Amino acid sequence: DGMAGCVAGALAGTDALVGIVPAGRGNDFARALGLPSEPAALAGILLRGEPRKVDAIEVESAAHDRIAVLGSVYAGVDAVANRHANASRLLRGAASYYMGGLRAVAGWRTAHYRVTIDGTVHERSGYTVVAANSGYYGFGRHIAPGAAVDDGLLDVVILHDSPRRLFFTVMRELEDGSHVRRPQVEVLRGREVRIEADRPLPYGADGEVEAVLPVTARVLPGALTLLA
Repeated sequence: DGMAGCVAGALAGTDALVGIVPAGRGNDFARALGLPSEPAALAGILLRGEPRKVDAIEVESAAHDRIAVLGSVYAGVDAVANRHANASRLLRGAASYYMGGLRAVAGWRTAHYRVTIDGTVHERSGYTVVAANSGYYGFGRHIAPGAAVDDGLLDVVILHDSPRRLFFTVMRELEDGSHVRRPQVEVLRGREVRIEADRPLPYGADGEVEAVLPVTARVLPGALTLLA
């Protein structure tokens, strides 16, 4: 997802036609598009697939640097977990994310967020805030099951403060998206999302970008043409 976000994000807003080969570790944006990993089926799409317009996300850092990514921007325990997963030399794939998550949660203390969505401020305390264009992140976790890559909106998923034992239950429910039915999980929507916190929390984007809050995420409707 880091490679897809880097290359396709750089092409957002141009007339380039993009094809994605899901051969990486996470492949979450390809999963949201329903792209097959089996070579013959994928080749058929890349050769004969219909071009499709999808949204991207403009990410603006505290220094006002801007990049475009495809999947999501997340700020909290998941960003810490992703840092551990990327640093892992012994584990790959789902195992690296799982162990990274355990390490992140073990050292986590509640963050107090200020989330501004299209000008409306939401004060929340919890584990993370995710601004999602794609429904998936973190190697197949269905963090935002209602998200669509072509609706011109970001789904903002907030995991509120809760006991650690419940947090791990919510993490298991990310596999099928059933976590959104819990009262500890809040889903909002908007076109521009600014995330701030009471301490310099890390945030990530598509598994690669690593920086510190605050961050602003803006949807770029129909900014990319790809084969799907």
